[in-house]
Amino acid sequence: MAVIRFLQSLLPVLACLVVSGCDRGEPIVAESAAASHRDKQQPSSLGLTAGLLPPTHSSATNLATPSLPSASDAEIRFVDAADETGLNFVFDNGHSRARLMVESTSGGVGWLDYDGDGWWDLYLPQGGNPFAEDESRRSSNDDLFRNREGREFTRVTEQAGLRDEEFGHGAVTGDFDNDGFDDIYVSNVGADILYRNNGDGTFQDVTRPARIDNPAWAASAAWYDLDFDGDLDLYVCNYVDYDPRHPIACLSDEGEPGICHPDELKDVRNKCYLNLGDGTFRDIADERGLNGPGSKSLGVVVADLNGDSLPDVFVANDTTANHLFVNLGDAHFEERGHVMGCAMSGMGHYQASMGVAFGDYDENGFPDLYCTHFTKDSNTLYANFGAAGFQDVTREAGLHLPTLTYLAFGTVMADFDCNGRQDLFIANGHIDDWRDRGELWYMPAQLFTFNGNKWEDCGRQAGPYFEKSWLGRGVAAADYDADGDVDLLVVHQNDTVGLLKNESTKGRYLNFRFAGRGNNRRGIGVRVTVTQGTRRIVQQLPGGTSYCAGHQPFLFFGLGKSSEPCNVEIEWPGGARQRLPAVTPDQMLLVREADAEVP
Repeated sequence: MAVIRFLQSLLPVLACLVVSGCDRGEPIVAESAAASHRDKQQPSSLGLTAGLLPPTHSSATNLATPSLPSASDAEIRFVDAADETGLNFVFDNGHSRARLMVESTSGGVGWLDYDGDGWWDLYLPQGGNPFAEDESRRSSNDDLFRNREGREFTRVTEQAGLRDEEFGHGAVTGDFDNDGFDDIYVSNVGADILYRNNGDGTFQDVTRPARIDNPAWAASAAWYDLDFDGDLDLYVCNYVDYDPRHPIACLSDEGEPGICHPDELKDVRNKCYLNLGDGTFRDIADERGLNGPGSKSLGVVVADLNGDSLPDVFVANDTTANHLFVNLGDAHFEERGHVMGCAMSGMGHYQASMGVAFGDYDENGFPDLYCTHFTKDSNTLYANFGAAGFQDVTREAGLHLPTLTYLAFGTVMADFDCNGRQDLFIANGHIDDWRDRGELWYMPAQLFTFNGNKWEDCGRQAGPYFEKSWLGRGVAAADYDADGDVDLLVVHQNDTVGLLKNESTKGRYLNFRFAGRGNNRRGIGVRVTVTQGTRRIVQQLPGGTSYCAGHQPFLFFGLGKSSEPCNVEIEWPGGARQRLPAVTPDQMLLVREADAEVP
């Protein structure tokens, strides 16, 4: 009888699917497999679900009951301040008739305060001619720009002693030796480089003495203290087995050179470097369970993704299953992407995952993930329900149709106008010129805002930058002008970078920065809970996120119109806690671990 009752309960659902397609207020568009990447079909491990609609968001609302604020008078607006601040960096992707694969995905950025003056500076990797064997290939070197009080950026590369001869892909910054100065890890197509900050305005290449050995094509990377020993470990995404100096021949249907499809190349295992605390590292990826099958990795997030206060690692893979490495304790992990619902789309398709945005848009206390993808295969929003896993809510949230015609890379989720709701910035740009197929090559960036029910496109009202088209790649967030909001740096291939100064009409806010003592100096891994009246907002300071990018390590809370004092609780990695009662909004606060209560 129980079986009969179960089958009877399915009849209304089946009738809805057959008769009307379960109308959700927007046309149902069949989602292609990740192989729309090159018009190829990818195998799906959930073949029986092909063509079925994913579960609705309402089916999971019992797991989260967010109370989101009403709309305020805030309005998002960005102004590109690159020219006025002297930030004249152009990323050269080495575009050639050979159509080398490394041309397609490169372009990263890292924010850091290299001189300790409180103003956030920029490290920008450079590409160049991938055929060449040495620095003669470069149109210019990797560059370091010093931020002069938010008004001007000046190039200080030579003075800092920086020289990287490899084809640059991304950068991530962090203080791995806890000396108070930010260090730089550069992901290259070839040998990666670790620069140690000497604290006097110069850097030293410590790649060999630190025992960093990654000659593969690396993309995004993430600093995080995986073993809670107080210093930062490093996870590095490796993409595919490809040598631009001896490339395989990949041809279009017309027999012309074209960008290779990932299926034509072997996968490469990722690296996870455990910081031994003496200036050296050891690769523990395999022994700790931090590699998965078919890994062609481009994006990474390290944070507590299931609510157990242990760091997990999410890896975005191109045309293969995403990986979610769940922490089992003692820094050992198990891959559970399929089980937790974030390995593929809700339609059961593998996708061309590249960048990852991170934030709790529905305010249920668990950080959600937004993965960027190829054209004809929309970006995917995974709502997080903690131990219950993730759910693809892209269609229900209104984010499916608006991104179908775009190819996206870097992405950041933040409350740009402080209205109390999250926003999404997405950098777009094709990897190849497919205009003869009816697709855009250069593409405008996109900007969405969450209205409490769905995401709405607000890019057209956000400034002239969104009216232009680019080959957008890495995106990194910082408050470079120290005015209390979130600014963005966007890398454009073969064009000047975009420095998007936030000039939004803003609501109330709280901005937190951290000074660790027993933990890493920048507080990566900190969890902050802000309670204002009946509203409770939880944020974490993650490792990685976006695409080939390093961000300023701070947490930003938009509060809308409310000026009511907030109660703040900070939980440091390892469990130390501190409470800040009755905090008045509109402040930038430095939180010191020295004031925390050790459990």
